[in-house]
Amino acid sequence: MSESFIKDPSARLDYQIDWSDWLEDDTIAASAWTVPAGIAQYGSATNTATSATIWLTGGTPGTDYFIVNQITTTEARINQQTLKLLIRER
Repeated sequence: MSESFIKDPSARLDYQIDWSDWLEDDTIAASAWTVPAGIAQYGSATNTATSATIWLTGGTPGTDYFIVNQITTTEARINQQTLKLLIRER
Protein backbone atom coordinates (compact mmCIF):
# COMPACT_ATOMS: atom_id res chain seq x y z
CA MET A 1 0.00 0.00 0.00
CA SER A 2 1.46 3.30 -1.04
CA GLU A 3 0.20 6.75 -1.96
CA SER A 4 1.96 9.57 -3.81
CA PHE A 5 1.53 13.29 -3.14
CA ILE A 6 2.97 16.38 -4.81
CA LYS A 7 4.25 18.90 -2.27
CA ASP A 8 5.70 22.37 -2.78
CA PRO A 9 8.98 22.77 -0.84
CA SER A 10 7.58 25.72 1.14
CA ALA A 11 4.31 23.97 2.04
CA ARG A 12 3.68 22.67 5.56
CA LEU A 13 0.99 20.02 5.27
CA ASP A 14 -0.52 17.07 7.09
CA TYR A 15 -0.55 13.59 5.59
CA GLN A 16 -2.75 10.82 6.87
CA ILE A 17 -2.87 7.07 6.40
CA ASP A 18 -6.27 5.50 6.93
CA TRP A 19 -5.70 1.97 8.19
CA SER A 20 -9.38 1.14 8.79
CA ASP A 21 -9.80 -1.31 5.86
CA TRP A 22 -6.76 -3.33 6.92
CA LEU A 23 -7.52 -3.21 10.66
CA GLU A 24 -11.02 -4.70 10.47
CA ASP A 25 -11.95 -5.06 14.19
CA ASP A 26 -8.45 -4.26 15.49
CA THR A 27 -7.22 -0.77 16.46
CA ILE A 28 -3.94 1.16 16.42
CA ALA A 29 -2.09 1.04 19.73
CA ALA A 30 1.09 2.83 18.56
CA SER A 31 2.29 4.63 15.45
CA ALA A 32 5.83 5.65 14.45
CA TRP A 33 7.07 7.51 11.38
CA THR A 34 10.44 7.36 9.62
CA VAL A 35 11.28 10.62 7.83
CA PRO A 36 14.40 10.80 5.63
CA ALA A 37 16.94 13.63 5.74
CA GLY A 38 16.01 16.60 3.58
CA ILE A 39 12.41 16.85 4.70
CA ALA A 40 11.28 17.65 8.21
CA GLN A 41 8.51 16.60 10.52
CA TYR A 42 6.67 19.61 11.93
CA GLY A 43 5.21 19.18 15.41
CA SER A 44 4.03 15.88 16.79
CA ALA A 45 2.57 13.02 14.80
CA THR A 46 -0.82 11.78 16.00
CA ASN A 47 -3.03 8.76 15.59
CA THR A 48 -6.56 7.63 16.26
CA ALA A 49 -7.79 4.07 16.56
CA THR A 50 -7.83 3.77 12.74
CA SER A 51 -5.52 6.43 11.22
CA ALA A 52 -2.07 8.00 11.60
CA THR A 53 -1.19 11.61 10.76
CA ILE A 54 2.12 13.46 10.31
CA TRP A 55 2.91 17.09 9.42
CA LEU A 56 5.80 17.63 6.98
CA THR A 57 7.68 20.68 5.73
CA GLY A 58 10.62 21.39 3.43
CA GLY A 59 12.15 19.18 0.80
CA THR A 60 14.37 19.78 -2.22
CA PRO A 61 12.60 20.50 -5.53
CA GLY A 62 12.84 17.56 -7.93
CA THR A 63 13.46 15.07 -5.11
CA ASP A 64 11.15 12.22 -4.13
CA TYR A 65 10.96 11.23 -0.46
CA PHE A 66 9.60 8.04 1.06
CA ILE A 67 8.01 8.46 4.49
CA VAL A 68 7.20 5.22 6.33
CA ASN A 69 4.46 4.76 8.91
CA GLN A 70 4.68 1.67 11.12
CA ILE A 71 1.79 0.79 13.40
CA THR A 72 1.35 -1.74 16.16
CA THR A 73 -2.20 -2.82 16.91
CA THR A 74 -3.90 -3.80 20.13
CA GLU A 75 -3.78 -7.39 18.84
CA ALA A 76 0.05 -7.03 18.49
CA ARG A 77 0.04 -6.98 14.69
CA ILE A 78 2.70 -4.77 13.04
CA ASN A 79 2.40 -3.29 9.57
CA GLN A 80 3.91 -0.50 7.47
CA GLN A 81 2.77 1.83 4.71
CA THR A 82 4.86 4.28 2.71
CA LEU A 83 3.94 7.75 1.52
CA LYS A 84 5.83 9.02 -1.53
CA LEU A 85 6.25 12.81 -1.56
CA LEU A 86 7.21 14.37 -4.88
CA ILE A 87 8.71 17.79 -4.14
CA ARG A 88 7.86 20.15 -6.99
CA GLU A 89 7.65 23.94 -7.28
CA ARG A 90 3.97 24.84 -7.61
